[in-house]
Amino acid sequence: MNAPLPYPALHASHGGIWITSPDGETRSIGRGEAIARAAETPMILLNAPLIGQRLGYPELSGLDLLELFAFIHPARFAVPTPKGLARAIGLAPPENDAEAAGFLRRAAEALLSRPADPHWAEREGAWSSAQSLFRMRWAWAGALIERLHKPVRDERWLFAKLPEWEEKAPRAAPRTISLPVEDVTARLDHLTGHGAEARPGQRSYAEAVTAAFEPRERRDEPNMILAEAGTGIGKTLGYLAPASLWAERAEGPVWISTYTKALQRQLSRESERLFPDARIRRTKVVLRKGRENYLCLLNLEDALQGGFQGRAAILAQLVARWAGFSADGDMVGGDLPGWLGTLFRRNGQTALTDRRGECVYAGCPHYRKCFIERAARASADADIVVANHALVMVNAARGREAQNKPSRIVFDEGHHLFDAADSMFSTALSGQEAIELRRWVTGPESGSKGRRRGLAARLSDVASYDQEGGTAIGAAVQAAQLLPSDGWLQRLNESAPFGPVEALLAAVRGTVYARGGAEDAGYGLETEMAEPDGALVSAAQNAAEALDALLRPLVKLGKRLEAVMEDSPDWMDAQARARIEGAIASLGWRTDTLAGWLSLLSRVGGPANPDFVDWLAVDRVEGREYDIGLHRHWLDPTRPVAEVVLKPAHGVVITSATLKGGGDWENAEARSGAHHLMRPATRFESPSPFDYAKQAEVLIVTDVKKGDIAQLAGAYGRLIMAAEGGTLGLFTAIRRLRAVHARIADRLAREGLPLYAQHVDPIDTGTLVDIFRDDPRASLLGTDALRDGVDVPGDSLRLVLMEGVPWPKPTVLHAARRLAGGGSAYDDRLIRARMAQAFGRLIRRADDRGMFVMLSAAMPSRLLTAFPPGTPILRVTLDEAVTRVKERLSSVMISGQDSGLPALTETQ
Repeated sequence: MNAPLPYPALHASHGGIWITSPDGETRSIGRGEAIARAAETPMILLNAPLIGQRLGYPELSGLDLLELFAFIHPARFAVPTPKGLARAIGLAPPENDAEAAGFLRRAAEALLSRPADPHWAEREGAWSSAQSLFRMRWAWAGALIERLHKPVRDERWLFAKLPEWEEKAPRAAPRTISLPVEDVTARLDHLTGHGAEARPGQRSYAEAVTAAFEPRERRDEPNMILAEAGTGIGKTLGYLAPASLWAERAEGPVWISTYTKALQRQLSRESERLFPDARIRRTKVVLRKGRENYLCLLNLEDALQGGFQGRAAILAQLVARWAGFSADGDMVGGDLPGWLGTLFRRNGQTALTDRRGECVYAGCPHYRKCFIERAARASADADIVVANHALVMVNAARGREAQNKPSRIVFDEGHHLFDAADSMFSTALSGQEAIELRRWVTGPESGSKGRRRGLAARLSDVASYDQEGGTAIGAAVQAAQLLPSDGWLQRLNESAPFGPVEALLAAVRGTVYARGGAEDAGYGLETEMAEPDGALVSAAQNAAEALDALLRPLVKLGKRLEAVMEDSPDWMDAQARARIEGAIASLGWRTDTLAGWLSLLSRVGGPANPDFVDWLAVDRVEGREYDIGLHRHWLDPTRPVAEVVLKPAHGVVITSATLKGGGDWENAEARSGAHHLMRPATRFESPSPFDYAKQAEVLIVTDVKKGDIAQLAGAYGRLIMAAEGGTLGLFTAIRRLRAVHARIADRLAREGLPLYAQHVDPIDTGTLVDIFRDDPRASLLGTDALRDGVDVPGDSLRLVLMEGVPWPKPTVLHAARRLAGGGSAYDDRLIRARMAQAFGRLIRRADDRGMFVMLSAAMPSRLLTAFPPGTPILRVTLDEAVTRVKERLSSVMISGQDSGLPALTETQ
């Protein structure tokens, strides 16, 4: 029997600090003692970065239970709180913070006892991994090795264990069919289940979107449906009914595109209704994401063989444990816990993914086991492919899967299509982008470690076979030496730029500081690309010559690779062919980027292009510069969406609960790209079935002074306490969020009300939402990402607080679009859309009750149409708001029923 752990346990919250000794004694201690004890004695902790932040000791380290959980149960998730961990490992949770430290010791013993369980499902690979971690001096390794036994037979190593995908013949084009409406409704009845409550809105919705699956009449004129379905309609099953039926009968895939990971998870759950058998479901429903989301096995191998050092090497071992049990290798939103990477601070997990476009495809020894390639091939044979807006656009614009382009697409969360397109089709010539291109061409800088290789190393066989190709590679490597390199920002600060591109960035920086104003704001500065001075024009011309000198050999190299493919020399087997095909695709991406940069530079001192908005920017965080560059966005980014995504499709559904964005159908068509199509889109609208007059209430607080942080913090604190937690607080500025959090977190903790915050707590956003959802007394503060990506039905979210009207930030891009879109009317549409999305977080089910509070007396009545018709709206003082929240929401916690308060409604 193993001896009890000789380590104390430490727990810290905003309400206090507690330590439990190895003999079980728990006591409250001060911050200074906690730091001193943690510095001299290994402590059992839960989420060391978070505890360290609360102690004001960011370098805190110890025996983190989350790391141990990730080793014992890879590819499983636990909410990273004492209660969440207790539930994940089957222990009784602590009743309060004072009991949490003692619980941490019990949790450690429970986790360490798992290897003795003959039914431990994640035993494979544990012994060899623990040996490696012991050599790395991982805090838990010694205790683990005492409890693990060397396997009788050698364990299969990760790269031998992973299954290989197989090549298949291209899938035939979908058959041309029509779907009888009665068959669609029958499929919907099957999905909703026998005896389900009749939902006329859902049935009408399913019938309406079926038109998108009819054969199209003319090329470039898809059957397009714009469908606004209010919250509670059940639009997911509504479009899955015709989509699944069409995929089954036409033998073709339907792509369902989302904007948030929350909806992707929801779709995965709903797909269980379609295919209850898990094995069949894995082949019929495939989740696709961009390459940068998946673990790169070649990067992992490099990390395990010495490419990572210190804490990063420990992370690599834990990720390797996870990879052996992962369903799909998705490191962002998949079955890798989102909190794992944050435990390692600066030694993050991004280096284990392919974020640099360096994939060598079939040249990789793990190509046949690659998670990315497996997902791509699985999607080619799937019925339903769940992706995101960005991936759909990338594949359409420059994807390698031309034969598998979808003919039927459903864009759920369609109100985000404009923003996704704005990001996808933009151009940025910045220091960070330029240095990344240099590394892609030249390989690692001198002295750097890792597997990174330049063009010459990746295409050495081509260079030796084709002289012209080798010459082009050499010319590209030489030309890339003029791009920014490590230390470029410091050289700019010292007025000593190296090379024409760094000189351009220095000129941009000077222009922005001269014209941008508001230096004391501490955040990014920008200015229009108008009336450039002579120094900027001259620098742009020199930079353009340098970039052109790089573009020309890359274009030539692409042509030589195509010629080699045609020659098909003896050494070109299937793997070499696939690798060269990948290199051609990657070169196409880079040459497109360079061509975009040259077009942008031609604008400096030249005529403006009315289709684009161009500006100069210095990106900063709290006064610290991290990038400088020139930027170009489409004035209307739905134009390229219409050309490369919508027109080639046969049928498209664009749907959302707030598709019109609080405006009219013209707004929905403008922000979806429908107005660029010859054939007009069909419109469908179904209001939410919820009784907002009884389920919700909007309060506009009139006596919180704008800009007074003390008043703002006081209002947040009082309202959260009145609601007894369950509050989502939304901010338009990170500085105000941090200031409010600092003032109220301790006070709320003393009342037993945990408070978490984006940009404060060292936890990823997805995990913050999981923590919030898990505890009805917790509250969460955040910015735009939480306004759009939170799905928390039930009592855990019963109050939404907004610090003020979400006015658009006055950027160069916004000013141009505002001018083109109708001035203040354009602003009003954006604001109504944002408020509608924020309000939409509140009522997610028929039994939800909640309140929406706006802390701004300057809320114009014309914007109140953002809220669903019938929603009670009151203008009240803060005292009145606190009273109404307390009386109305206290009943929600007790019985889930409305308090019956009279609802005085402002006319909408």
